[in-house]
Amino acid sequence: MTEKPEELKAMLLKMKEETLKEINKTVKSGSDIPVNEPSGDIYDQASSERDRELGLLLGDREREKLRNIDEALLRLEEGEYGICEECEEEIPIGRLKIVPFARHCVKCKADLEKQQAQTKRFEEDRAYRDISLSEEEEG
Repeated sequence: MTEKPEELKAMLLKMKEETLKEINKTVKSGSDIPVNEPSGDIYDQASSERDRELGLLLGDREREKLRNIDEALLRLEEGEYGICEECEEEIPIGRLKIVPFARHCVKCKADLEKQQAQTKRFEEDRAYRDISLSEEEEG
């Protein structure tokens, strides 16, 4: 790896700090909105609820990102940082600069995503078949 471990660690720590700031901002903005006090008409309430749900979703993504950063810092300390967990080849530094907490090289990540997509399609197809069978039995 051409980059020094100190530089990579500094990059991860900076990203962690920015993520923590984003989480704090989300928490503060979410706490400003009264939860059980209806205000405005039904459209305003729906809009407020949607905004609150979006804030929670973004918060979940930020927490996941924070967990990934912490795991990358741990791998860095253990000397396993920058090694693909699938093929055990070195992850190119260009990828690590873009996604510093990457666990897989581009090829292995693409393969994993294809496999996950196929599994999801299979599960959805099975669920739809179960629904169709249930409806036929009722009819």
